[in-house]
Amino acid sequence: MEKSCSGLMRSETVSERNGAAVSGERQRNGRPGNGEDAGDSRPERQGSSVESRGSPVRKPQSVLLEQLYTKYARGGSRVARIRGVAYFLFKKYGWIVVTESAYFIKRVLDICVSLVMLVLLAPLFLVTALAIKIESPGPVFYLQTRVGKWGKLFTLYKFRSMIVDADVLKKTLADRNEAGGVIFKIKKDPRVTRVGRFIRKFSIDELPQLYNVLKGDMSLVGPRPPVPSEVDEYEYADRRRLDAIPGITCIWQVSGRSEIDFKGQVRLDVQYIENQSFWNDIKILLKTIPAVLLGKGAY
Repeated sequence: MEKSCSGLMRSETVSERNGAAVSGERQRNGRPGNGEDAGDSRPERQGSSVESRGSPVRKPQSVLLEQLYTKYARGGSRVARIRGVAYFLFKKYGWIVVTESAYFIKRVLDICVSLVMLVLLAPLFLVTALAIKIESPGPVFYLQTRVGKWGKLFTLYKFRSMIVDADVLKKTLADRNEAGGVIFKIKKDPRVTRVGRFIRKFSIDELPQLYNVLKGDMSLVGPRPPVPSEVDEYEYADRRRLDAIPGITCIWQVSGRSEIDFKGQVRLDVQYIENQSFWNDIKILLKTIPAVLLGKGAY
């Protein structure tokens, strides 16, 4: 009995050794052993492969969220909210300061130059007024309603260069319009007086608008102010020229004056509005001097 038990124990030991040897050989050859060994070995290999590769590949969306969080949400959501509001306010009021300072500088230039010019040109004003009064009965100055920035109406001052009933006769001359579009211009306008033709050629008739500049209705440089009847015929794109304070002189005034058609005037006015600056105004003012003295394109 004892012998049989000891024999069974030795046979079980031998079989366990043989099984261990076989499974070890299979593992060395890269093959799993029995089903139990195969099930245990797969997770170990998968786990080891994941660990060898490092962290799993992130989706682009998660990477973007992490970048946004790093950029805007450092310090927590409350700090990020405060930072965002502060950045917005900085941009907003920084832009207001820049634009308002530019307007302030432009306004100071308008006041100083217009005030000095009104004093220096007082003798010319007196001579022009006497010449108008002697040649043609009626008022010396011509007052007309014009359209300013964003459609604001104001009264424009000019030396009268036409006969008194010029506005009434305009309707009878509509078929002789040479400017085209919404502008009415005739080179040899029968309504213009002899003195008027001279002061128009050298833009003397526009000098009283220095008073409009002093009041703030106009600026030295800017798109020319249209009359309300012209604005009524504007297309939507043409109204962009009303986005700036009107001026005595502008780009097309020094680039051909009345020889430029209406669409060309609008294009140049929009170009000025989009690129206006203090130094650009100075350049246009300097170019206005020879343009006025030569009288090219004026009628």
